[in-house]
Amino acid sequence: MLISTMNDVPGFQITEVLGEVFGLTVRSRNLGSQIGAAFKSLVGGELKGMTKNLVVSRQEVIDRLTEEANAKGADAVVAMRFDTSEMGGDWSEICAYGTAVKLRKL
Repeated sequence: MLISTMNDVPGFQITEVLGEVFGLTVRSRNLGSQIGAAFKSLVGGELKGMTKNLVVSRQEVIDRLTEEANAKGADAVVAMRFDTSEMGGDWSEICAYGTAVKLRKL
């Protein structure tokens, strides 16, 4: 599945728009991770546990977005974006969204 942040795909023509597709996950931060992050923020530097969690979460939502696009019969997803938001202080929502399309090579 081709996933693009652009609105079109060079070398291809969009022949059909199949609609919006989403990949979504909600994650909670564990207590150990929060305590470690609090101590690390005192001295500065990367919060490796948080970074790893974000990388895993982004891959998960891209996989879910791809599954939904495949179910619609798409060749690609264009205008893909990520969105994150806090929910309830300890939860984070990570969403990938875009438009599922059919393509024809030029």
